[in-house]
Amino acid sequence: MKIFSAGLGTETNTFAPMPTSLAAFQERDYYPAGKHPDTVTFAGAPLYVARQRAREAGWTLAEGLVTSAQPGGITTRAAYETLRDQILADLRAAMPVDMVLLGLHGAMVADGYDDCEGDILRRVREIVGPGVVVGAELDPHAHLTPLMVEQATVLVLFKEYPHTDIRERAEDLLALCLDAQAGRSRPVAALVDCEMIVPMHTTREPARGFVGRMKELEGRDGILSISAAQGFATGDVPEMGTKVLVYADGDAGRAQALARRLADELIAVREQLMVPYRSVDQALDEALAFGEGPVVLADRPDNPGSGAPGDATFVLRRMLERGVTNAALGPLWDPVAARIAFDAGPGAVLDLRIGGKVGPLSGDPVDLRCTVKAVKADMVMTGLSGAPAPMGDCVLVEAQGIEIALVSVRNQAINVDLFTQLGCDLAAKRIVVVKSAQHFHASFSTVARHIIYVGGKGVATPDWKTLTYRNIRLPKWPL
Repeated sequence: MKIFSAGLGTETNTFAPMPTSLAAFQERDYYPAGKHPDTVTFAGAPLYVARQRAREAGWTLAEGLVTSAQPGGITTRAAYETLRDQILADLRAAMPVDMVLLGLHGAMVADGYDDCEGDILRRVREIVGPGVVVGAELDPHAHLTPLMVEQATVLVLFKEYPHTDIRERAEDLLALCLDAQAGRSRPVAALVDCEMIVPMHTTREPARGFVGRMKELEGRDGILSISAAQGFATGDVPEMGTKVLVYADGDAGRAQALARRLADELIAVREQLMVPYRSVDQALDEALAFGEGPVVLADRPDNPGSGAPGDATFVLRRMLERGVTNAALGPLWDPVAARIAFDAGPGAVLDLRIGGKVGPLSGDPVDLRCTVKAVKADMVMTGLSGAPAPMGDCVLVEAQGIEIALVSVRNQAINVDLFTQLGCDLAAKRIVVVKSAQHFHASFSTVARHIIYVGGKGVATPDWKTLTYRNIRLPKWPL
């Protein structure tokens, strides 16, 4: 058997001011055909698990381009078409194949393409024909479109948020595709639109229990696979929203009935699924009143994982104005300030203009006299599912009792080693502010005594009613 595998992914915030260019892919994860490392990467998990199995089973694995970019604004047409066409060229060179496994995202939008994943899957299907199994792994923050479902044999989404199950879902995808290729199953899909947009933090109820029920139902009574797409609210495209996807073995009615039932379950708990965001001052009040630290504040509006710059100063400014000390904040993306402090070196005291670089939703820059506490060249944070997350040259500076992790490569806070590699003792802090929506939770919950989600202004604001949508299909609760 011959399998082709490749990957292309980014999460597009169509309201973000920074376009996602070819360089954005090349500086994060960019592995030409045959160059993927022997580890899980965001878009390379299907290739990785297929490579492990191929060694044992004697399959031929043809490896194509695997690349992903940090979430950002709309992908340029040149970047998308260049990367897509390279994957398609790799596939043509590998033909004939018995199976195609792709690592995608599901919320990638490019100039001229509202549904990049649907476009890729359609073009792959045109090359391989109707008889070849085509499977793809997707992020749950996907715009699950009818075109994606129509063109793929099987789509499998991560179930967990934070995404701790990327490898496990890739293994599920491979198993489902192998069964379909061997004729042991005939996946039939049902896609139900919940007509809403909700987050699903699987670290708490009711999302935790819902994921448990999905897993229990899979592999029973002819049900092959169940995925819940939370959707991505800052993607202004027609198919944005929360959806349920069910595959049954040759039984469209069974798939549709279960998808409808599970969608109704999500609709019934949608109020509880919403995150209780605090204003900046409410969050600081709650953190200071909590007593023992560290209390972690998630700066969701400036989450680079949702396409925000990661340079907003709203929380930092209020902490300084209120005299908050014994605190840490990061990662703050400011390559200019990071370079100056890096060159100055540990122990240096210097005036820095920090943050507020990209636009009005980043706030104004903050001028501070800083002490450089530590520097680290080419620092790598532990990312999703343990994948390496390059942060560039990084610096820990201290000003007025707040330690700030300045980074030169934009990324969200995922692992505590973002701070600990720079010598920041999180356990001793009263407050730790992380620029992240939820992916921080798996690691930072090991040190946090309390977690608070912060809302407010920003490129990735959770106050969706402040956004000017032009393309989404309504109704879309709570909009």
